[in-house]
Amino acid sequence: MLIIALIVFLFVSAPPQLPLKDEESGIRIPIERVFAILEAENDAVRSLWTKEIVKAGKKAGLEFDEKWRDADIEAGPLPALFLRETAKNLERSPIRLSLYLGSDFPIREANLFEGDQMEKFRQLKTSLQPQFFFVKDTRLYTAMFSDIAVSEACISCHNDHKDSPKSDWKLNDIMGATTWMYPKRTVSLAECLAMIKLLRNSYKVAYTRYLQKVLKFKNPPVIGGKWPRDGYYLPNDDEFYQQATKLASKNTMQTILDLLDVKKLSNY
Repeated sequence: MLIIALIVFLFVSAPPQLPLKDEESGIRIPIERVFAILEAENDAVRSLWTKEIVKAGKKAGLEFDEKWRDADIEAGPLPALFLRETAKNLERSPIRLSLYLGSDFPIREANLFEGDQMEKFRQLKTSLQPQFFFVKDTRLYTAMFSDIAVSEACISCHNDHKDSPKSDWKLNDIMGATTWMYPKRTVSLAECLAMIKLLRNSYKVAYTRYLQKVLKFKNPPVIGGKWPRDGYYLPNDDEFYQQATKLASKNTMQTILDLLDVKKLSNY
């Protein structure tokens, strides 16, 4: 049954290709719902990175810096930069899924919302609801989700940064918006799952690149099955991927089942 195949696909680290025929069955998923699934997956991995790697890592003796890629700096990416690494990996795929973090007060000018996107972001801040819209010039369906200041580390980083145009951020402020884009209004189940798999592979690659940098440290942490909360350790890429997948998959599975007609699922 497809339900069993979905469980394997979402919860197993290296899932097999699903034998889907959803183009024939007529199953179509609105891109807004797909964006919501991807955002929830992204929230899970960002939370894991922020709490279990960055916050716990600092207590264990690890460093994190915006210039983490520089050869002379022994550090990892801050949460927003980990998202940027993930987004770069998405861009390398033939699947035209895009992700970036924008704001009305960004540290990097390239992340400043403009035009219609700025207007939609203002609507998001007023309504506190995600914004879904179609951008005519790029022909892309777009979604914005609030990026909220959830920790003192996020606030102090932005308030103290020399290039920050705003220095009075507070907890729970909407600092920006995670923005997703895709060229189709609806997608098949196969396309939806391919986008989920792409996102997961993208943050795994981002984490692997971090570990590659760590191995060059003068005193690298032990990489294996333990986490920074246990001491001067880092999980390997499979362990990190499995934990991120575990956090996200239950919600993703339930959302997909809610979207689909159970009677149609039984036909597979």
